[in-house]
Amino acid sequence: MDCVVIGAGVSGLSSAIRLLEAGHNVRVLAREFSPDLVSDVAAALWYPFLAHPIEKTDRWGAETYTELMRLGEEEPMSGITMRFGREYLREVVELPGWRKDITHFRVLESGEIPEGWIFGWEFESPIIEMYHYMPWLLQRTRDLGGIIEENEVEDLAEISAEVIVNCSGIGARELCQDTEVKPVRGQIIYINQDPGFGRFDQQPETLTYTIARRDCTVLGGTAQSDDWSLELRDSDRETILQKCEAVWPELDRSKIIGESVGLRPSRSEVRLESEKINDTLIIHNYGHGGAGVTLSWGCADEVVSLIEESYE
Repeated sequence: MDCVVIGAGVSGLSSAIRLLEAGHNVRVLAREFSPDLVSDVAAALWYPFLAHPIEKTDRWGAETYTELMRLGEEEPMSGITMRFGREYLREVVELPGWRKDITHFRVLESGEIPEGWIFGWEFESPIIEMYHYMPWLLQRTRDLGGIIEENEVEDLAEISAEVIVNCSGIGARELCQDTEVKPVRGQIIYINQDPGFGRFDQQPETLTYTIARRDCTVLGGTAQSDDWSLELRDSDRETILQKCEAVWPELDRSKIIGESVGLRPSRSEVRLESEKINDTLIIHNYGHGGAGVTLSWGCADEVVSLIEESYE
């Protein structure tokens, strides 16, 4: 089938690759490409965050975990490594459903939890270096025969195709008149220091993370809903550093090497569903919040399944 994918972020390119692998013809239309996308400044750690409904996102996340781990082993240019991290919580909670789908998970001993937190767990997950991963996704799409076009889509009705896969991210707010789509602003800091293992507090109100990549460590963060600003803020920088120092006292501010800002395309629930307009099947795949990478391959597989179900 002739398919058009709107958007060249991680969701769009993952969907394009799965469609090409399934034998479909694919064009990817986007106004911007890597390295100018929000996907490029993702931290990026596999970890379900700001994404619902849980019963679906846990499954999509587990499927993506398996694929990211495979890519890390078989595709060195993809920039994926496996690292350990520890999640700290301020109350005892039910253990996450995804714990059974990953390679390592254990509840922390009390002596492993920093002051101010009372519960937590250790886990192993993929770390994705987006400056490697995004070019790899784009090249993989081309290698499979996908066509990449720079084109701003303002109306789905203007596209001629049997199938449209809408991965427009935050652009869906205007493209689909979907006012549920809102930005969740994230500011991060890059530091030339390795914490040994990641440290996390993934509650939006106290969001803290130290993500150790091979080139640097990413410090965060912020989760400021409905905030469209891409300007770096001194106040956010100081808040991020103080939060990270609470979980990583050895942090050395003199080793900071950069900062960045991105807008997560948040929604009350991920929109992954199909609709028919005239003779065109439209698959919507957007609203992944802070879990675009984490859900990418599971959602891409579902895109292919929805197409197959519609034409059975």
